[in-house]
Amino acid sequence: MKFLRYGPRGNERPGLLDAEGTIRDLSGLIGDLGGEVLGNLGRFADLDISTLPVVEGDPRIGACVAGTRKFMGIGLNYADHAAESGMAVPEEPVLFMKATSAICGPDDPIIIPRGSEKTDWEVELGVVIGKRAKYVSEEAALDHVAGYCVINDLSERAFQIERGGQWVKGKSCDNFGPIGPWLVTPDEAGDPQDLGLWLCVNGERVQDGSTRTMVFGVAHLISYLSRFMTLEPGDIISTGTPPGVGLGMTPPRYLKPGDRVELGVDGLGIQRQVCVADI
Repeated sequence: MKFLRYGPRGNERPGLLDAEGTIRDLSGLIGDLGGEVLGNLGRFADLDISTLPVVEGDPRIGACVAGTRKFMGIGLNYADHAAESGMAVPEEPVLFMKATSAICGPDDPIIIPRGSEKTDWEVELGVVIGKRAKYVSEEAALDHVAGYCVINDLSERAFQIERGGQWVKGKSCDNFGPIGPWLVTPDEAGDPQDLGLWLCVNGERVQDGSTRTMVFGVAHLISYLSRFMTLEPGDIISTGTPPGVGLGMTPPRYLKPGDRVELGVDGLGIQRQVCVADI
């Protein structure tokens, strides 16, 4: 099933996408797509979707999960991306955090921060935790997944690499975490290690990869992270990007106001963003 959130920013309502691509309102059944609701999305499998109210018009689509407490990213998780970044393939997952204030809708604008000259793109498979996970085995890890989504892990490379300290500074600017459009349940998403992902800038395809080439798979990442912190419903893991980022080009290429970015993951939907300057 494909769940989503729609409406003005800060006032989104929960919804469900039916087989015809029509948004159906879920607010009569749940308050939002967050917290403990995420651990029991299977209860909607037997729901007669045609009985749900149709959402008219073309509403804004928000981030597909609410109430996220931890927004985690995995660095250098594709060997060929590590190579283009001039970094070694890690022996253990590289973890960084993105501020939850970076979260936005899938088609909200990319806001290039003041002083930025190196805002970069990264299409990634997102994993949303549905059930509390602490010291879980790799074999049981996927049982804790509510669903999967598309993420653009936007990065300001100078802030990230050249300004000292941790990567979080280059990962957490406003609107640097577009999530969605849909939260797709595991039964519909299929094997998370066999999904194509791609990204275009101004119509040119610059990233074209597959989750088959991840260094550390989704189950391993969940198990690994759960050794260091309790993963809670609504937490998000952005699992890394394939090659083709601006940093790795010769010469490097970065986003500027007016650029258009389009990206997607097989079966999980498409994001479309326009770059604007922060004011």
